[in-house]
Amino acid sequence: MKTSLPAREGGAPVRSQFLPFARPAITQDEIDRVTEVLRSGWLTVGPKTRELERVVADYVGVGHAAALNSCTAGLHLSMAALGVGQGDEVVLPALDFAAGANTVLHLGATPVLVDVDPTTLNVTAEILEAAATPRTKAFMPVHFGGRPCPMDEIMEAAGRRNIKVVGDAAHAIGSEYRGRKVGSMADATSFSFYVTKGITTGEGGMVTSRDEALIAKVGCLSLHGMSSDAWKRYGDRGPWYYEILEAGYKCNMNDIQAAIGLSQMRRIEDFRTARERVAHAYSVGFGDLPSVTVPPPCNDGVHSWHLYTIQIRPEVLSIDRDVFIQCLLDEGIGVSVHFIPLHYHPYFKSRLGYPVGAFPATERYFERTVSLPIYPTMTDADTADVIAAVRKVLIHYQR
Repeated sequence: MKTSLPAREGGAPVRSQFLPFARPAITQDEIDRVTEVLRSGWLTVGPKTRELERVVADYVGVGHAAALNSCTAGLHLSMAALGVGQGDEVVLPALDFAAGANTVLHLGATPVLVDVDPTTLNVTAEILEAAATPRTKAFMPVHFGGRPCPMDEIMEAAGRRNIKVVGDAAHAIGSEYRGRKVGSMADATSFSFYVTKGITTGEGGMVTSRDEALIAKVGCLSLHGMSSDAWKRYGDRGPWYYEILEAGYKCNMNDIQAAIGLSQMRRIEDFRTARERVAHAYSVGFGDLPSVTVPPPCNDGVHSWHLYTIQIRPEVLSIDRDVFIQCLLDEGIGVSVHFIPLHYHPYFKSRLGYPVGAFPATERYFERTVSLPIYPTMTDADTADVIAAVRKVLIHYQR
């Protein structure tokens, strides 16, 4: 049974006002907190940044955290603090953004790409361990879309080989595995507070760890390798003297960003449950369609639903994934794709040498996937419009 014509075929679009793929949840509280910082006269790393570190560390369930200007910086400095360098290998999934592989290369190490589990889209202990060699210094599991990786098994496999684990939790603030928060299990875990993420500071990130010395080193590296940060040096009771202990970087968060993050952390569980509500509505709304596969339930933890990715089945459709995306855009629905596999990009193709076909699960997923809008400020009507648009297009083009 056919529905009304898709906009691509001359029908009326589902929405007259475009629904963006992502939108931050900013309230008057964030504005007031930023104004307070601006009036304080202290804008760089300072008391608000340190407060956010404590709040995130407590939320995750570890003793230590370092606030940075991005998740990318967190991955980079965590690996540097763990001694990853020239001649080492770091194993990470091909289904990932460029940040992880780039940071490995910047340290002089080699990214070793692996495939993902075709159901969860995460790496497993078996996948990581199969790629390990005597040169492997670290595993970098990516909690894809907010679904937690099987961390018990990964940590056990890493421990057997004396390999460090640096978690990429860019998508996973609020996720849990077997009752423990992501960020409390790996040797170091890096979160993203980019504008589209579970909480935002505009730009920003955080490294969490149970290892106080590691976090202290990350903090030192983030501010030029100085022995004392700006707050300690320029505060009323801080010394003027400092020493350069490392060849560091400039990766710190500032108090303006931290003020936004402190407001966001107050509502983090509300944000997660709002995303969960949208995800549930999608899974119900698409559950009867033979032309699409929805994400499976997360039975061993808590999914934070940074992404909701569907996979179309081109074999039962008269359109491919790319045309499907354009159809949804024509209906007024913003969508995206996460991610173009690393070995498809010209730089990584030439640098790492992996051919197309090297990672079947990753490649099959990429050819079929579309990420749908999922964020806390979406209304029930917004969610219903996304469902209506997806159903309209898929039913019309079903063979």
